[in-house]
Amino acid sequence: MERRKQPGDEFRNSENETSKTRKNSDNNLQQIHQPRTCLYATILFIQLSFFLFLARSLFHSSLNVINQYIIFGNPNCGSGMFYVYDLPPSFNKELIQSCHDINPWRSLCDAVSNGGLGPLTTGLDEVVPENLTGAWHTTEQYASEIIFHNRAMSHPCRTLHPESALAFYIPFYARFALERHLWARSSSSDRDRLFGMMLEWIKRKGFWNKSSGLDHFMMIGRVTWDYRRARDEDWGSSFFLMPEMKNVMRLIGERNPWDASEVGVPYPTGFHPRSVSDVVRWQDHVRSHRRTTLFCFVGGTREKFKNDFRGLLISLCKNESDSCRVVDCAGHRCTNGTSTILNTFLHSDFCLQPRGDSLTRRSVFDCMVAGSIPVFFWTRTAYDQYLWHLPPDPASYSVFIDKFKVMRNGTPVKQVLESYSKADIERMREKVIEYIPKLVYAKLNEGLGTMKDAFDVTIDEVMRTIKELRYKQVRVQD
Repeated sequence: MERRKQPGDEFRNSENETSKTRKNSDNNLQQIHQPRTCLYATILFIQLSFFLFLARSLFHSSLNVINQYIIFGNPNCGSGMFYVYDLPPSFNKELIQSCHDINPWRSLCDAVSNGGLGPLTTGLDEVVPENLTGAWHTTEQYASEIIFHNRAMSHPCRTLHPESALAFYIPFYARFALERHLWARSSSSDRDRLFGMMLEWIKRKGFWNKSSGLDHFMMIGRVTWDYRRARDEDWGSSFFLMPEMKNVMRLIGERNPWDASEVGVPYPTGFHPRSVSDVVRWQDHVRSHRRTTLFCFVGGTREKFKNDFRGLLISLCKNESDSCRVVDCAGHRCTNGTSTILNTFLHSDFCLQPRGDSLTRRSVFDCMVAGSIPVFFWTRTAYDQYLWHLPPDPASYSVFIDKFKVMRNGTPVKQVLESYSKADIERMREKVIEYIPKLVYAKLNEGLGTMKDAFDVTIDEVMRTIKELRYKQVRVQD
């Protein structure tokens, strides 16, 4: 039976048609948008892939640049090459030409002669084997700037092309720039002027700006405290406190243990071997030398210091004359490299090494080169200073006696040293003898060839450190 039309049927039919049309329209829109969405996703994926590839490429490109620094030039320079700035003569050579006038009490012309090694030492015939006397010079303890400069100029890892250099050496003679004003009642600005001029000259070279001096290094004569003047009326220069010096690696005889940019390096001694055989002959000589004294002290009192510890040690030594030899430098200057000093160290098992005018002493290295075992009373005299050049275990080559135990508790130095057996002493001495090459500076600018001296150890560690800093810098930037 045919259904009769009801009210609203036309409206419902119309709505159904509209719904069908809307569904068809939605399907058409989906068909239209699906390819477009895929296109957008594809484009986005390609862009992200490109950016990731670019970032990775830039990172590896930066590392490749460092690797180019390393492999360019001498293949034996595993950590890279260094460039030596050709400074204006007013920053180095001209400073030592006025050697007569730098120090008001004595001429420094002998000290700067022979490339900083000083004149040959005389009077050593009864102390040093005859075939080694030509290796001994009267070397001044602050001559390291000149010695280092001459060695750097002949080093196989030096490059003449700054673009291929991983590191940059600034051969500025800071010691002489300071000393010409140090005792002349000069103003603070006079004491700082040449230092500021040198830094301005360096900054005008584009290589400084690449890392703000992070890949630059210097050898500095004297001790760190001479370059840390905080007030105008204080001693020395403010060189190390200048903003430009924050990142520069500073090689120095006495470092500030709280400044990561400073590295302690050995003071020059009088022994400058000409060959590996010179080193071996000297090691054999000190190993076989007959030592007749338990310990010794070479130095003078420091009366300006309250409770002068050096004076205490001199008194102790004189009271223990059967066990201790003393070279009292009071009233006259102990000349560098004198036979008396060397002979005293050669005859002693131990050498007492209190602080000097500052915490360190050149005598530490004179003592060890003679095969004597150093006895320290301050950790900062050596242990916190010469991390590249001394054995990592202090007990393997030295004795430490707390100065306060000696001063306040009366701890007898002789009794402490007598507690070491003959076997202990031989073992410690052998470690000292093993490290002699790392404590001396070769006579020839070409070094010792297969054996590394103090300069070689220093430059190897400088390059390794700067290489690591450059890698870290690249990773941070990328």
